[in-house]
This record gives sequence, structure tokens and C-alpha cells, in this order.
Amino acid sequence: MSAGVAQQNDAGPAIGPETNLPLPRYVSLRAGEANVRRGPSLSHRIDWVFQRRDMPLQIIAEYGHWRRVIDRDGQGGWVHYRMLSGARTAIVEADDLILRSRPEPNATENAILEAGVVARLGDCNPDWCELTAGGYKGWAPKTAIWGVADAEIRD
Repeated sequence: MSAGVAQQNDAGPAIGPETNLPLPRYVSLRAGEANVRRGPSLSHRIDWVFQRRDMPLQIIAEYGHWRRVIDRDGQGGWVHYRMLSGARTAIVEADDLILRSRPEPNATENAILEAGVVARLGDCNPDWCELTAGGYKGWAPKTAIWGVADAEIRD
């Protein structure tokens, strides 16, 4: 199998050849700094460096100990798996995102998050996700964040 080619399963998403986990899938950056390489080895050139701990990333391919990741802008490359965490986060894409007490558009406001804030991802229903950031917790529409799949349910 070539680098990062996933096996397609008729019953669902593609499966990573190294981990047998679904592809694509979301993770977060474990380290405060991680080299992003052109290919899956230390001999490949470093194209840039991710410098934001807990930033959500999407794994789109696997090869050995390397994971091909993209950020919310679709930029990425190969990162060693030790630089990644299974802890889930999301990044706020909407300006002045209101966190609500319940997953309802008219529920009480708990906080307002600025675009670019990285929050811990909690439960998600089909349309809303629970976020925690800066000591505040509340529900936000999935359409206002990046780091969770459209159809993903978490509880």
C-alpha cells in the first residue's frame, strides 16, 4: 500500500492503514510547536511549523508513525504522531460566537467567544456542540466552529 492510502470500507468511512481508525478524523496538536514536513520521514523538508498547542487538525492519511494533517484552511503536511493528541478541540470561525446554556438558539447566553479562539470540544448533537474556553462552558452551532464533522454525534 502506498503512503497514506486508506482502505475504503463499504460499511462506512475509509480506515487508516496504520491505526485502523477512520479517515478523515479530528485530533489536536499536543505540542506547542510541531514541524510540518513535505513527506512522512525526518529526511523530508520542513515546509512550516504549527505553533499553537491544542489547535484542531484533521488527519487525512497515515504512513508508519506519520500522519498527514490539514488545518481549517486546508494547509498541512506530515507530522509525527507523537505531536498529536486524541483530545478534541474546535476553533471558533464566527465573529462573536455566543455560547448558550442549552443547544437552542434562544437559550441564555453564557459567554461570547471571538473568532480564532480554540475551545475544548464536549458533547455534540446533529446541530450543536458543547464548548469550554476561558473558564466558560456552553453550546454553539456546529456551523460556527471547525474541528467536528457535520454528522458527528458526541456524548
